[in-house]
This record gives sequence, structure tokens and C-alpha cells, in this order.
Amino acid sequence: MTDVAPKEELPLILAVDEDAEALERITGELQRYARDYRVICGPSTDAALAQLESLRERDAAVAIVLAARGTRGIKGEELLARVHDLHPHAKRALLIPWGGWADEETADAIRTAMALGHIDYYALKPFSTPDELFHRLVSEFLQEWRRQNAPGRRELTVVADPWSPGGYALRNLLARNGVPHAFHTPDSDEGVQFLRACSQEGADVPVVLLPDGSALVDPRAEDLAQHGTRMQTDLADPGPFDVVIVGAGPAGLAAAVYASSEGLNALVVERESIGGQAGSSTRIRNYLGFSRGVSGAELAQRAFQQAWVFGATFLLTREVSEIELGDTGHVLRLSGDVEVETSAVILGMGVSYRRLSVPALAKLDGQGVFYGSSPSEARQFTGGHVYIVGGANSAGQAAVHLARYAASVTLVCRGVSLSQTMSQYLLEEIRGKENIFVRQRTLVVDASGTDRLESLTLRGPDGVETVPADALYILIGAEARTDWLPAEIARDDRGFVETGPDYGTSVPGVFAIGDVRAGSVKRVASAVGQGSVVIQHVHRYLDALAEHARAPTG
Repeated sequence: MTDVAPKEELPLILAVDEDAEALERITGELQRYARDYRVICGPSTDAALAQLESLRERDAAVAIVLAARGTRGIKGEELLARVHDLHPHAKRALLIPWGGWADEETADAIRTAMALGHIDYYALKPFSTPDELFHRLVSEFLQEWRRQNAPGRRELTVVADPWSPGGYALRNLLARNGVPHAFHTPDSDEGVQFLRACSQEGADVPVVLLPDGSALVDPRAEDLAQHGTRMQTDLADPGPFDVVIVGAGPAGLAAAVYASSEGLNALVVERESIGGQAGSSTRIRNYLGFSRGVSGAELAQRAFQQAWVFGATFLLTREVSEIELGDTGHVLRLSGDVEVETSAVILGMGVSYRRLSVPALAKLDGQGVFYGSSPSEARQFTGGHVYIVGGANSAGQAAVHLARYAASVTLVCRGVSLSQTMSQYLLEEIRGKENIFVRQRTLVVDASGTDRLESLTLRGPDGVETVPADALYILIGAEARTDWLPAEIARDDRGFVETGPDYGTSVPGVFAIGDVRAGSVKRVASAVGQGSVVIQHVHRYLDALAEHARAPTG
């Protein structure tokens, strides 16, 4: 018999609309979720705010808040802005009637609230019964909320010290690969209970509890991928393949989708996480077709599933270490003493964030100092002081997400303005956050901390200053990891691969796409476009190889 939580302990869905007829329809539609959520609907935004403040004091879970604009009390968009502060995990939508987007004042309220991050989107009030368009938004909200906030046991449970490099690496790997998981510290009640259940009481290394109740103790990335997430880490068939794609960022994933959908036998090799750098973006709002925005991990997982359904093979937590070039094909050597034969190669391994040349940061790597960002760490810095080095979109997205939890988030930038490096929608959202600060013409020059980061030393226009810091995220520059490529593949003086208009390199049958290309535009949409187009050129190359093989000799 399944235990059922008392109603008052269930996550809350709250709806507010002073229009009695609309409120009745909303209340009726939301009863679909009443088994798993506490559904409360009412006409007053002031009463709703008082209830949300009371729930905050009790640390109660709030999943969704829907509010119409109204004419009495505080406006719906103002209530939702307060929800963002009171319950940062809650999904928020402004309720509007059918056709409401045509009203200039309503449209302006939606755009402003979206730009400032006060709402996740707008919701059309239910018109028919059942109104599946309304339920589509509510269901998407709940799925997103539960992925990050579901209590209790998940598919995987990680018990680890949040400040340990090993614990950080595991959480980052799971989050960036879109794997549902729960995290507990070893000294928490839940952590102690889980460790006892798998006979690992007192463990001082990360422990991952699997769905069948067994445990992985201090697992490597490949162990977690193989046994924990059931992702493929070994090849049953070493080829030959028509094309091997190195890297599963946006460019590589797009190439995998188009290659496999057009009948090519394609293999994708990824050394870290599906999605590459883009996979750590908490919300990309300007990607075509996602009006509410989409996280990099969600976008990457959708592309991964799409390519997999078409028949692409993925090999994860493996790294290509060498390419042996041939006249009609190439051999790739992978970590784990694996060799793969292929007719064509697409290089899409992206770039790595540049490391700061501050010696004190090295010993704190993973202990408050992070290269790149992952949504999984944000909550552990609730009420803390977070610093981000960088001025591009990735830094802005990280700042907006971390600001939901941290007392303060400070962007540290060498330049004099963010307008040259960051999209306008992010600039507006940053300006609307009272706890995000920007320090321009400033550098991190030192750091201190025993077992974790405690302070940073900054040098700016007004001199040198030491500030308390709980976390430092470094999202600057782009270093091409191409030193393993053979000398025959031409690169520029920064290591980026040089290509022609067909994305072909200086070696026939080897192509390059995405951020690793010299002169590429560092945008997700651009990388996806290159990944789709390059397959046309791979096809032409393979057709030419086949024709050459059929030609008479002698």
C-alpha cells in the first residue's frame, strides 16, 4: 500500500483571479492535479500574498502560482514578482484571457515581466472543459519543477560532501546529462538513512544509490554512466562507420540528427556531458521555437533522443586521443584502448573555458571555484555571496539563475561595458535584479580558504580589495583543445581548426563545425546550423569515395 502525504504537506498550486466565472473554470481544471498537489484558488492577490509569505516561514513547497492582472489589490504581475523572492523554485505565469495579447497594456506587462525574470510565461485562462492547451502549460511547469525539486527518493541518489571535488563532479555530470537525481549530505538525516540502507555508514567518499538499491562507492564518470544512467560507454561494434562525430555539443548533436536521419551509420564520441558548454546554460531565451526559453540541458537531451531514435550510436565518457589518417578512411583511437574505423570525421568538440592564472585558485578547484556552471550547485549557495568572472551570455545566464538563491551575485569583468558581449534580454534581466552587481575593469588576483573558498582579492579602478566569497564561477574565453590532432590538420595560431566553405579541413574526409572552427560565431543556433549543413558535404565526400572505389583500375 502506497503512503499518501497529508494534504498540507503536498506541494501547492495556487491560482488567483478576481473574475468569478474565470476562477470557477480554473478551479475545475486544476482538480486534475489534486491527488498529488494541494490546489488553492481565490479572487484576492493580497490574500494570496499573505498566504505565500506564511508558507515561506514554514518552508512549504510551492510548485506553481498563476495570477490574473486584476483591478483590485496588487497587480498579478506584482504578486508574481514577489513570488520570485519568496519561493524562487516556483513556476509563475500571468493569466490572460483569449486574445489578451492584443491589449497593449497586457502585452507590455507580459514582456516586462519576462524581461525582468518575474514570470516564466503567460497562461491562457481555460475556455473549454477540458482545456488541454491550459493543461499543456501546467504539465510542463510541473515537470520542470519536479525535475529540480521533487522530495524523497529519485532515480539516483547521491550522498556526498557538497564541497568535495568528487561530489561536485558527480552532481555536475548528472545535471548536465539531464539525469533525475536527489542529493544529500552525509550528515543529513536522509543521507545517514541512505548510507545505512546500502551498508556504507560513515563513508567519507561520494556514494550513489542506484534504483535497484545497490550502491556505487566513489565512482568514476564511466562507472556512473554505465551502471547508474545506463548510457553506452563501450562499443559492441567498432565499425567501420560512415562518419564519427567528435563531441556532443549543439553542433555535434545536430550533425548526429541529420547524419542518422539520412541513413548514415554515425557514431558520436563525447568525453564529458551531452550538450557541451551550452548544456550548462540554465535558460536560453532566444533560441528559435522556445518562446518560454529552454535550458541547455533540456535542449541537448531532446537532440540526443532525436538522434538516438534515428539510429545514431553514442559513446560517452570516452575521449578521442589520436586520428590515424588514411587515403580512403581514418582510424580513431579512444581512451580505454578502443579503435574505431570511419570513412569521415566531423570535429565538433567545442572549446574549454580559459583558466585564470591565479595560483591560489588551483587548490580550491571544485571547492567553491568552478570552471563553467551547473544548475545543480546553485542551492548550496543560498544566502551566500557569489562571484562570476565573465561578460558573455553564459555568465549572464549563470548570474540570473544564481541570483534566485544567493544574497548577492557579482559579475567581474575586465571590459568597460557588457553591451558588446551580452544579449540585450540578459542585460535587461540583470538590471532588474537588485542582488546582481557588475564590477567592470576588475580582475580576480588572489583567493583564500582552507577546505573551501572563503574570500577573493579583486583589483579594480579604485584599488585592491578583499571580499568574502562563497563561490567563484569562471566563464571566460575559449581555448580549443586540439593539441591531439595530427599536424596535417591546419589550425590558426590559437589552435582553432581552419576550414573551407564546405567545413572541410586541410585533410580530405575530416570536417570541423561549431566553436572549434576558426572564426566561428559562438552561438547555439549557429552551431546547430553548421551541424545540419556539414552532412550534405559529408554525403558528397562519401559518394566520391564510392565512385572512386567502383572506377576500373589499370
